[in-house]
Amino acid sequence: MISYGRQSISLEDIEAVTKVLSSDFLTQGPQVPHFEREVAEYCGAEHACAVNSATSALHIACLSLGLGPGDWLWTTPITFVSSANCALYCGAKVDFVDIDPDTCNLSIERLEEKLVHAKRNGCLPKILVPVHLAGQSCDMRAISELAQQYKFYVIEDAAHAVGGRYLKDPVGSCRFSDIAVFSFHPVKIITTGEGGMALTNNPQLSEKMHLLRSHGITRNPEKMTHVPDGEWYYQQIALGFNYRMTDIQAALGRSQLKRVDEFVARRQQLAARYNRLLEKLPVVLIKQYPDALSSFHLYVIRVNQKSHMSVFSFLREAGIGVNLHYIPVHTQPYYRQRGFHNITFPIAESYYREAVSLPIYPELDEQQQDIVVSALGEALAK
Repeated sequence: MISYGRQSISLEDIEAVTKVLSSDFLTQGPQVPHFEREVAEYCGAEHACAVNSATSALHIACLSLGLGPGDWLWTTPITFVSSANCALYCGAKVDFVDIDPDTCNLSIERLEEKLVHAKRNGCLPKILVPVHLAGQSCDMRAISELAQQYKFYVIEDAAHAVGGRYLKDPVGSCRFSDIAVFSFHPVKIITTGEGGMALTNNPQLSEKMHLLRSHGITRNPEKMTHVPDGEWYYQQIALGFNYRMTDIQAALGRSQLKRVDEFVARRQQLAARYNRLLEKLPVVLIKQYPDALSSFHLYVIRVNQKSHMSVFSFLREAGIGVNLHYIPVHTQPYYRQRGFHNITFPIAESYYREAVSLPIYPELDEQQQDIVVSALGEALAK
């Protein structure tokens, strides 16, 4: 089986992890702050908060911005459910903005239309979560301008986009957002096994997120209500969570980060080769935004002249582990029960009927890529 994505683990990665296993710290030791600092420096952000998943990062990002009951969070329908679920964790409400038909990222045109309507009805979002689908940044400058005009916060769901760029800046710099969130799941650009990180240039948001990731507990006497009883003393000053990253994970992440540019360059090379190989096949490719450099976590094609299911099934039966990213969130039974049963986002739904994610990962070789394209050609010709 040629999988759609997989991790790349080197001997150096293994040595980094085993070194921690023989050290004094397995959970939160020195590796975690080192990893946070190195990712922040790589992205050009001021602060980073490492956690156990990107979902956790989204949750504490929302809480740090004060999202709560009565508030709205908007995101795209074409994403994993956590981009919307993070609002519900906070007791807030969710709505969606349809996608751009070419880039398949959140549509700036639809967003502006929806904001005009929401302002008239007094239901503007408190937070917008644009998702950098497949590793390509959304048009963050345009989003930032709308955020300033309509007074909402922006959390970049950059789970796919570690190593990507926008206007020549690294994704995660937070130049046009309040917080950016990365994922380090094994199929992402770099991995910590499971893990995530929230980046920000705001020291107060960073402090809140660090507090929330670890039970709301502080050991800082300046944050306590009275003088500590002793060196052992701590206080819970907020309702937090056990969202901590371990030193084992952070050590792997630090080792992987050394190769992030290599990984992204290889993915871009594979994507360019796919572009050439697919020129004569009746498929539609996601348009690349001129101001963004995608990290190509995914390589998505759209099939609109053939049964989507037949192509998908043919490729799976041929040993090619294609996948689909994503089922529109508003069509999930849970969200249909929450009021989306008769609400449509037509461009997102059209995308879902056509999208297929082809294999792409650094260790995919050209022979395997040729097999993928050959099988796809057969599937489209049947």
